[in-house]
Amino acid sequence: MTVNRALRLVAGIFILVSVLLAVYVNKNWWWFTAFIGVNLIQSAFTNWCPMMTILKKIGLKDDSC
Repeated sequence: MTVNRALRLVAGIFILVSVLLAVYVNKNWWWFTAFIGVNLIQSAFTNWCPMMTILKKIGLKDDSC
């Protein structure tokens, strides 16, 4: 699995989990969903995301490799 595919997987899981937590636990979890969205938007412009750094450190390969 590459970094980009893993990043999309992690983002999708985080969004689904945060929506479920907001619906069933506490509405303040919507802030976490918003944080994920803002982070995805900034990574589209800067081509940098903290999760990409983490995924590279655990050994996933970049698409260019």
